[in-house]
Amino acid sequence: MSTARTWAVALTGVDGHLVEVEADLSNQTPEFRIIGLPDKALGEAVQRVHNACKNAGLDLPRRRLTVNLSPASLPKQGSGFDLSIAVSTLAAGGSLQRQSIARTVHIGELGLDGRVRPVPGVLPAVFAAARAGFERVVVPVANAAEARLVPGIEVRPAASLAEVAVWHGADVPVPAVEPVPVPAVEGGRGEMLELAEVVGQEDAVDALVVAAAGGHHILLAGPPGAGKTMLARRLPGILPQLSEEEALEVASIRSLTGQPITGLDLVAPLEAPHHSASVAALVGGGSRVVRPGAIVRAHRGVLFLDEAAEFSRVALDALRQPLESGAIEVHRAGFHARFPARFQLVLAMNPCPCGNYGVRGAECVCPSLAIRRYAGRLSGPLRDRIDIELQVARVAAARATAAERAGLTTAQARERVIAARERAAFRLAATPWRLNAEVPGTWLRHGEQRIDAAARGPLDRALERGVLTLRGYDRVLRLAWTMADLAGIDRPGRDEIGRALYLKRGSGS
Repeated sequence: MSTARTWAVALTGVDGHLVEVEADLSNQTPEFRIIGLPDKALGEAVQRVHNACKNAGLDLPRRRLTVNLSPASLPKQGSGFDLSIAVSTLAAGGSLQRQSIARTVHIGELGLDGRVRPVPGVLPAVFAAARAGFERVVVPVANAAEARLVPGIEVRPAASLAEVAVWHGADVPVPAVEPVPVPAVEGGRGEMLELAEVVGQEDAVDALVVAAAGGHHILLAGPPGAGKTMLARRLPGILPQLSEEEALEVASIRSLTGQPITGLDLVAPLEAPHHSASVAALVGGGSRVVRPGAIVRAHRGVLFLDEAAEFSRVALDALRQPLESGAIEVHRAGFHARFPARFQLVLAMNPCPCGNYGVRGAECVCPSLAIRRYAGRLSGPLRDRIDIELQVARVAAARATAAERAGLTTAQARERVIAARERAAFRLAATPWRLNAEVPGTWLRHGEQRIDAAARGPLDRALERGVLTLRGYDRVLRLAWTMADLAGIDRPGRDEIGRALYLKRGSGS
């Protein structure tokens, strides 16, 4: 028998699909072909595998080699199939044990010298292998730490092809090689910022706590220097730590981007793309290989768009689908990828292009038409999906130079947020939701959760006058429930409704 089989993993978004790598030898003109819908990078594996085998002392047989990647209808891309192709071809020639490689998943790129190089997406790939029932996976040494985050599967880190071949029964010397490291990626996690450093923005700090407690989206509008960015970057610090399952989701997405994963980070991620970012940079792009964009990388964390009005209209409107569904789909010819994208959105914008409109003591030079056009860059449907709109003013000099600081620290705010979320989770225990921001409006407007008519009075009148849409009405109800959870009361009253309406419409409305 001249056929041997092993396994690899093809990634579509964060979903892994097991691929059977089947190698066959035939007595025809010597050739090495890969079939089964490979992309260009995967087609180039022929030369990488040939040279790696030769330099590892494992010459390929001089016969026709055909490698089939099954299922053939599934698109496959990247160099992560190199190792599985090499071991299957060597086993077809009799150099390796066929039974051994058939029970193992192989993931890794090969260098021409035979070293096993790291590849992105190892964590979701190993997850897929474990779910499929495999008990052993071979990965590059540099990816071993993230592979070991998956329970219930044996991880064998390999530095060279010769080392893998010996595991499967080959009789070749194993050279002492330096493992190829994962390339360093700029933009790692920053230090935790302290909320108590915020001066003179009590309303904004309170709004930030409300947003964190209920998972609400927030818009901060105000002139330059008012502290919008300072506030937004402190939101991840007051969010509860991620659960192990959520941290694994975040780590899987980071793995797809090629970032080194050495352990689980329990701090909510923060993504802050530049306002010149394209739609592909936000959503994710690529023709055959779709990489996650900023929206996906912010999953389970915060997406902060500073100078939101400077983003393109198309890029901003791309936020509407994930804000509603908590996921985003990228469609390409022949396949589509689905990424999780459940995040808190924080927008910051100036009141006008020059930033001085409505600022006491400052002169605005913008024409009225430019001011209206600037404010209109956030479309109505997008703005309607924002729970909190807050006007942030510059801090007076007397307060900025005073020794006093905000009374609420990051640790204290996080404790309040955790307590409020626990109350919401207890109330919603019989439902599929855990945060107030996730609860549909129909459930809040009807049945046991319906707020008394006397307390709803200001909100009902705002809807009747057309000040709010029905979606905005529902968002005010969600905010009111979050405030009740923060206050430790069983049901929102008139005060919570009034405060929620104030936050939804903005202090400048």
